[in-house]
This record gives sequence, C-alpha cells and structure tokens, in this order.
Amino acid sequence: MSAVVQNIVQTHGKKRTAVAVAYTTNGKGLIKVNGVPLEFIQPKNLKLKVYEPVLIVGKEIFSQVDIRVRVRGGGSVAQIYAIRQAIAKSIVAYHQKYVDEESKNEIKKKILDYDRSLLVADPRRCEPKKFGGRGARARFQKSYR
Repeated sequence: MSAVVQNIVQTHGKKRTAVAVAYTTNGKGLIKVNGVPLEFIQPKNLKLKVYEPVLIVGKEIFSQVDIRVRVRGGGSVAQIYAIRQAIAKSIVAYHQKYVDEESKNEIKKKILDYDRSLLVADPRRCEPKKFGGRGARARFQKSYR
C-alpha cells in the first residue's frame, strides 16, 4: 500500500466582505469554484477577470496543479475579485513551498507587473453611517427659520 504524496497549499483572497479560500494540490490542471468548473462561472461578463491569473502565468504552470476554491459573502463582483486573488496567491504559495524560489519569483513578478491587486488585498471598507445625517458624511440640511 503506497501512499501518494499530496502537496497542499491553502490561501485566501478578500474583496470587501467576500472571502475566497483556495486549496491547491498537485494534479492535472483542474480549477473549480464551489464545485463548479471555471468556465461556468457567473456573471459571464466578468469571466475573463477570473481567468486573468491563468492567462498571465500560463496554462503550462496551471496544468501541474488542481485548485478548488470556496467563496462566501459579498456580491457577485466582489466574489469574482476574491476568487482571482485566491487563485493567484495559491499558485505563488505552491511554487514557494513545493517547487523552487526562482520560479516563484518569476511568477510573482509577472503577476505584480500586470495587477498588484491579484496578490495584495484592498483594505478599503464601507464607512458606517453616523447620526445627524442620511449617510457616513452627509448631514441633514440646516434651517434657520
């Protein structure tokens, strides 16, 4: 009974309240989001955003790994951005842990040259509403008479 060595890396991507967790294992190039293949992702007009990490790095690098992504929270656009960040971070982490440092630096440089938000989370959050107005900064109009 020979045990197959399973190389696993877990990373996460965030956008507002959406959180995507990516599990990367050695495999044959399968990428699934919530159990659904990447080509069936909704909305259709943002499908290319999810494919960006694959297109930047190259399909030959993704053909060696399987990525399973779970995403929760946020709206559909925020989930798409969280998924793409989780995929990009997972391929970098996998190469750092199980391949070599040189290939990891090469992949990281390609991704950072294209879009920094693929590896670095956006810290902006919605500002809470305060009293005395209808929003975070807007105040009710003042009347003198």
